[in-house]
Amino acid sequence: MHEFYVFSAKMILIADSGSTKTHWCLMAANGHSSEFFTDGINPFFQTEDAIRQTVSNQLLPQMAKHLWAGTITRVFFYGAGCTPAKIPVLESVLGSVFRKAQCEVYSDMTGAARALLGSDKGVACILGTGSNSCLYDGKDILWSVPALGFILGDEGSGAVLGKRLVADLLKNQLGDDLKELFLSEFDTTQADIIENVYRRPFPNRYLASLSRFCANHIDDERIQRLVEEHFRSFAKRILCQYFLKDEDRQMPLGFVGSIAYYYKESLLKVLSRMPFPVPTIVQSPMEGLKRFHAADVVPTQE
Repeated sequence: MHEFYVFSAKMILIADSGSTKTHWCLMAANGHSSEFFTDGINPFFQTEDAIRQTVSNQLLPQMAKHLWAGTITRVFFYGAGCTPAKIPVLESVLGSVFRKAQCEVYSDMTGAARALLGSDKGVACILGTGSNSCLYDGKDILWSVPALGFILGDEGSGAVLGKRLVADLLKNQLGDDLKELFLSEFDTTQADIIENVYRRPFPNRYLASLSRFCANHIDDERIQRLVEEHFRSFAKRILCQYFLKDEDRQMPLGFVGSIAYYYKESLLKVLSRMPFPVPTIVQSPMEGLKRFHAADVVPTQE
């Protein structure tokens, strides 16, 4: 177990965690920062010990050489699965590793809203391995359309895009040529896919990884239609609930996540045909979170 002790300078640690990976940023009062990546941390699916092992074995060795001049005084963790019931659990785990720091845990949705909107009222959306959305008042989340996970919901996500792609391919809806190309590119079989989806852990991560086939072949009209239908489903089932009135359409709209970013052209094409404002689309919330938390790094008086 690694432990950190007080030195001369003070730093904060920001984390943005999805189901697949966690993006960490160590930031000093002078604005200098260093970034690291580990496996995803999700307290809904993982034990406290598994989370502690990820932080201790993956993150701390990467950060060790950056802590020669200071100590972490505050940790801000934004993550998938960070429900009100799970937040105290994760704060306790982080506190057991960063013993000199005040640890604060928030949902990934709060992180996305703070990164995309700052102190403005608007609608924030996450389209990554999973998906989520909210109406944000500039300080707090007012309400959200339930995400419900990749089996019941998660419209717009990588997991659902992968699920739809695989189902259509295996049911011969996209042509034999695309089916054979897919199986060849991933060096897989129908039996392998069934095994990974139904018998192995994290089927959402697995399905999301298969969705990159769509990005690789987006010029194929069949793939284009599938991706656009995917985003139309998100717009109709989720976004429309936030923009019911004409005045709602004056609110800013923002997207964060790999699916929103890498399929930006398809997403913008779909949204342009519907009554929504032109959105901001970023791959990662980290730059926005760094701006949001800049005032939380207290310069040393020593």
